[in-house]
Amino acid sequence: MAIITIMGAGMMGSAMSFPACANGNTVRLVGTPLDREIIEHGRKTQEHLTLTHDVNGKKTSFRMPDGVTFHQYEELGECMKGADLLICGVSSFGLDWFCENVIPVIPEELPVLSITKGMIDDGEGKGNLISYPEHMLKFTDKKLKINAVGGPCTSYELADLDPTEVTFCGPDMELLRWIKSLFETDFYHISLSTDIRGVECAVALKNAYALGVSLAIGMSYRREGRVFEHYNSQAALFGQAAKEMNRLLALCDGKPENIFLGIGDLYVTVFGGRTRKIGTLLGEGKHFDEAMEILKGVTLESIVIARRTADAVIEMVKNGKAKAEDFPLLFHIRELLVDNADVNIPWAKFETEYLR
Repeated sequence: MAIITIMGAGMMGSAMSFPACANGNTVRLVGTPLDREIIEHGRKTQEHLTLTHDVNGKKTSFRMPDGVTFHQYEELGECMKGADLLICGVSSFGLDWFCENVIPVIPEELPVLSITKGMIDDGEGKGNLISYPEHMLKFTDKKLKINAVGGPCTSYELADLDPTEVTFCGPDMELLRWIKSLFETDFYHISLSTDIRGVECAVALKNAYALGVSLAIGMSYRREGRVFEHYNSQAALFGQAAKEMNRLLALCDGKPENIFLGIGDLYVTVFGGRTRKIGTLLGEGKHFDEAMEILKGVTLESIVIARRTADAVIEMVKNGKAKAEDFPLLFHIRELLVDNADVNIPWAKFETEYLR
């Protein structure tokens, strides 16, 4: 049995409580300053305010495991005392806040597991993308042991104990095996890898490309009404997304086998993630500003990751490391988000010729 402190009471961070407590561990769920209502609600009811599922057609809050206690951000210091593991449970939007406010106060001996998926420019002006764990280490001189989670997993299905397979990655295999022992259950299955950048790159890219695949859903709705989806167009965009993700994985020096993590994560995000909503609205003909107004209050990491990735590839193209023609879908997604452009899928640019 271990004491696990989760910093961030969002849906995915909170969902990690379910496999943790199933193994008899104690979880201290600490909210960010934006999570105050979630923490207060949890203290009163043991239910999570935003982690919900449908029960007989009614949206119902999950009851958190009995091993979970709820804490406000000001209690973080106390919650790290005696803890065996700290989970970074913020979204990509909260990454800078976590790096500036939490990383500097983490004890060196306390290992970290990050559930925040994404890549970020290394700041050297060449478009080089690094993983979030690598970025976090720039905010401290301590030798923190920062690990991460990758793979297809939605928070509400994890909380519903649906069989899930993910990968934990980090520099130390022995530490990874110990962390795995805290979480692996008959519904939460864990592979291990020391290829941090490869795992993180593969699963981060799915956020951007799930938006692209979801455009086809909205395009079908625009043509047929919200009663019918075309799958040829979805499959075509899915295939192009996989090709571009594989190219980006190589540019990030990730091992090629990690692409399967990204493809699995792409699938679950298209069919069960929040990114589907923004992609569908854009495909129906809404401009980005209109779609964001409709989805006000919904956390969409895909927006951050798509912009960061496209901007990094632009720099790679300038520096001769990448070819612009290899990423037509990514650049069209950027046009939708940055230029408020209309959807106009560049189908012809997806076509290829292969000589055997």
